[in-house]
Amino acid sequence: MALIPKLLGHLPLTTAAIYLLVGLILGPLGFGLIRLDALENSQLLERLAEVAVIISLFAAGLKLRLPFRNPLWWIPLRLAFVSMTISVGLVAFVGVQFLGLPLGAAVLLGAILAPTDPVLASDVQVEHPKDDDALRFSLTGEAGFNDGTAFPFVMLGLGLLGLHDLGEGGWKWIGVDVVWAISGGLAIGALCGTAMAHAVLWLRQNKEEAVGTDDFLALGLIAGSYGVALLLSTYGFLAVFAAGLALRHTERKIADARGANDGQPETIELPRDEKEVEELQQKLATDEKHAPNFLTRRLLEFNGAIERIAELGLVVLLGGLLVGKTWTNDALWFAPLLFLVIRPLSLFLGLIKAPATPHARPFMAWFGIRGLGSIYYLFYAVEHDLPPDLAARLVALTFSVVAISRHAADENLRTQNRLKNQKTERGAFGFGDKFFDLIFGRAAFGARAANGHNPGCLWVQKKSGIERECARRPWSVGNHCRVSDADL
Repeated sequence: MALIPKLLGHLPLTTAAIYLLVGLILGPLGFGLIRLDALENSQLLERLAEVAVIISLFAAGLKLRLPFRNPLWWIPLRLAFVSMTISVGLVAFVGVQFLGLPLGAAVLLGAILAPTDPVLASDVQVEHPKDDDALRFSLTGEAGFNDGTAFPFVMLGLGLLGLHDLGEGGWKWIGVDVVWAISGGLAIGALCGTAMAHAVLWLRQNKEEAVGTDDFLALGLIAGSYGVALLLSTYGFLAVFAAGLALRHTERKIADARGANDGQPETIELPRDEKEVEELQQKLATDEKHAPNFLTRRLLEFNGAIERIAELGLVVLLGGLLVGKTWTNDALWFAPLLFLVIRPLSLFLGLIKAPATPHARPFMAWFGIRGLGSIYYLFYAVEHDLPPDLAARLVALTFSVVAISRHAADENLRTQNRLKNQKTERGAFGFGDKFFDLIFGRAAFGARAANGHNPGCLWVQKKSGIERECARRPWSVGNHCRVSDADL
C-alpha cells in the first residue's frame, strides 16, 4: 500500500483499481480466500462502508480552505443539491420504465447511485489548501455534500416501499428527513469543528497541553460529531463533513488574523536528531502564529493515512464480492446510460449560468465516480427489511455499476494520458489542442499561449499587470506558464 502510489505515479491507473483487482484474485473468482455473501453479511458490510465514508468525508472537509465568499462554492452546492436531485429523478424514471422496478425501489436505486464517492474519487480531489482549481474543488465539495444530501431520497424510496413513515402528505419526510436532518447535521458539525479548533489552540498556546494528540483529536471529532448527529436524528455524514470544514475555516480565520499567511516564509534550521524534531514540533504546535496551520496539517496527514487503510480494506472486499450474485447484464446498458447521459445531463442542468465552469464541466461529468457511498446506502436499505428478491436485484445493479465506474475512471486517465502524449509529440498546439478548443470553447477563456510555452497551458485568465497567467488543463494542474501581451 505504501509503494503503490509511487509506482503508479506515471501510469494511468489508480490505487483503487489495483485494490479491486487484488480483491478479485482473492475472492471466489480467484483463490477463494474472501468468502462473504452480500446479503447474509449486509450488516457487517454496512458498518465497514460507513466507517470508510465518514473518514473520507472528514478529510474532504479539511481540504476545502477557500473562503465561503468565494463564488466557487456555488458549484459543489448546486451539484450536491440540484444536479443530484435531477439525477435521482432520471434514474428513477429509467428504473420504472426499463428495469421494471416499483416506484419506491426505482427512487431508492436513484438515491444509491446519485452520490459521487469521496473515497474512490480521492485521486482527482483538491491537492493542497490553496488549490482553487474549479475541477478539483467542485469534485471534492460535491463528494462531501452529496453523500449526506442523498439520504432524504433513500428515506423517500423506503417510504414509498412502506418501510419508512413519510407522514400524511409527506410532511414528515419534508420536515424531518429533508429540512431538519440536513440543516441540523450541518449545524452540529460546524459547532463541533469550531469548538474543537478554538479549544485545542487555546490549550496549546496558553497551557502547552493537548500537544502530540492529533490522531486522537481527529478520531474524537469524527466520532463526536457523528454520534451527536445521530442522537438528534440528523445526518451524520453531513455533520462529519461540516466538522472538518469548520475546523479548517476556523484555522484559516485565526491564521489570517495573526498574519500567518502574510509575507515570506520563514527560514528554519533543519533538526539534527530526534530530540530536535520533537522540540520543533512542540514549538510549531504552541506558537501563536503557526499553531493553527500546524494543527490542521497534522490532522489531515493522520486522516489521510487511515483513509488509505480504509480504502484498501473496503475496495479489496468489494473486489472479493464481485461474483455471479453481484453482477447483472442490465448493467451493460444501464451503466453507460448513467455515466454518459444521466450524469452529464443532470450536471449541465444543475450548473446553468454557473460561473467559471464551462471548461471543467465535461470532466466533472465524467469523474462522477460511484463507490463506497453507494455501497453504504445499499446495505442501509437492505438492513431496513427490503424484500429478498428486490434486495438481490439492487445489490447486483449497485455492485455492477460501481465496478464499471471504477474501470471507466481508469480508462479516462488512459485517454487523457494518450492525448497528452500526442500533444507533446506534435508540438505545443497539435491536433489535441484543436480538439479541446472545439469541444470546450477556447474563445470563452481567451487566447492560448504561443509555441514554446508550457504545453500544459491552454486558456488565459486576466491578471493585473503586463503579464497574463495561463490557466491549467485538468490533467496538468499545477503547471503554470507566463505569457506576455504579444501572445494574447
